[in-house]
Amino acid sequence: MLAAALLCAVPLVVAGRLQPHPDGLGTHQQLGLPPCTIRVMWGVRCPSCGMTTSWSYFVRGRLEMSLRSNVAGTLLALIASSAVIVLFTGFASGKMPGRECLVFATWGLVLTWIVAIADWAWRLV
Repeated sequence: MLAAALLCAVPLVVAGRLQPHPDGLGTHQQLGLPPCTIRVMWGVRCPSCGMTTSWSYFVRGRLEMSLRSNVAGTLLALIASSAVIVLFTGFASGKMPGRECLVFATWGLVLTWIVAIADWAWRLV
């Protein structure tokens, strides 16, 4: 549980060390990653465009800006934050999280995927 909690915490810590790009896109380039290929080639955002920026705003408590950057990114950061809390609590208490936590996380990830596609489709219109 400790390893899983740390695995969920690392991207949150990294996002906290990045400066969110004011345009809502491009924050990931601070990690040495290239610009989004889909955006460069076709001039449209991909479903994950703005996700790093969204996480960076999320860890700063700027939820409105996080949602504007990428709604699915906000949901994913919320799931990761919740997982860190549940897993660290389970590790500290020696009790495995209940089945309902796994079901909640699974449905949260499914919902996040649906929201990512819907948000992307909405931005293309």
